[in-house]
Amino acid sequence: MKTLYAVFLLICFSTAQPPIDCDPNWHSLETLESAKLECGPFFQNRCTCMRTCYENRHQYVVNCTNSEFRNTEPLSHLPNETQVLIFTGNYLEELPLNVFGTLESFPDLRVIDMSNNKIREIRGKTYHHVQRVERLILDFNELSLDPGRNHPRVFSNFVSLLELHLTDAFEDGPPRDLAATLHDIFVNSNLKQLMKLHLEQNEISEFRDANVFCDLPRILDLYLGDNALTALHFNISCLHNLRFLDLQRNKFTKILDHDLRAMDAIVKHNQSLAVDFTANPLECSCKLNPFIKWMKKTKVFIRNKDSLKCYEGKTAHNIHETKNCAAKLFSTASRGATILLFFLSLILVGLICALIYVQRTKLQKKIEPILDSVNKRVRYTSIATGDAREDV
Repeated sequence: MKTLYAVFLLICFSTAQPPIDCDPNWHSLETLESAKLECGPFFQNRCTCMRTCYENRHQYVVNCTNSEFRNTEPLSHLPNETQVLIFTGNYLEELPLNVFGTLESFPDLRVIDMSNNKIREIRGKTYHHVQRVERLILDFNELSLDPGRNHPRVFSNFVSLLELHLTDAFEDGPPRDLAATLHDIFVNSNLKQLMKLHLEQNEISEFRDANVFCDLPRILDLYLGDNALTALHFNISCLHNLRFLDLQRNKFTKILDHDLRAMDAIVKHNQSLAVDFTANPLECSCKLNPFIKWMKKTKVFIRNKDSLKCYEGKTAHNIHETKNCAAKLFSTASRGATILLFFLSLILVGLICALIYVQRTKLQKKIEPILDSVNKRVRYTSIATGDAREDV
């Protein structure tokens, strides 16, 4: 029996196919001209369509980089075997309905790169036949923040999407408008499989809803670098699979205790979380001390921890070389105690004066005999002194 089991394992391992890799310098035998002709007449010899090495795999790539198209008509005639579509550097202010046409199914399409196209509006029914697409790249566009041009279900057909790239994808506008737009997209687009989300360089300073990312339950990597965040203005406790949080080059001057506890809670849940605070304008003050102490004991992996800096004016310091806050805190406490003692003394004096005023009659009766006695003694002493003088 053991011999049969061993033979079974040998057959399984011998027939297993390794990942399909290729040399990045590998190219098919097609010439540039033949690759252009392969696309068909609707691409106007501006694109190449060929099987080539893309991300270490032989894939059928349609490449229309800087092809100066002003509409998406060629995309409705995309070759059916397309696996990767690169349609960048064009001028496509508004994407129409059914950008890939209504007939083809594109069973192998996995990557769509439509970055840097000056896109302002994507309609809710723009993308069809994208059920198997795993990566959508819309970086460096100008998506409108106007509620009249927003379509919250714009990504609803990307049911298999694993990566969404929206780096510098929106027009400049009020942070609240961007926060509202992102909220509506994530709530309505049903991106339940999404694992990587890129939102760098969007001037994000806040989110309308703290649970903005909670509709993305499988998120592993959340990229928020090069924004304007001053704290975690969003809930991460609902992101149970989160493994990397990119907060580089934001506007954190300190790290709030609430945020530290939230990150620790993630580690307790999934045992793995990395955070990057590189190039934030952390202030060299005692408010930074809790963060420094936290870094020493937390299980969260702080990326580039040894290179973190804090700033005093325009001068950068190693984050571990902040001022000794013990003396400062002590002196602050001493000043506080002195001020408190002064006010307590005033209150005590006031109470004594009030008591004397209230009890003035009784005190007068008790003091008058004492005063009379003193006066008599003084008078007797004076008489005795006068008699002594006369005897002389």
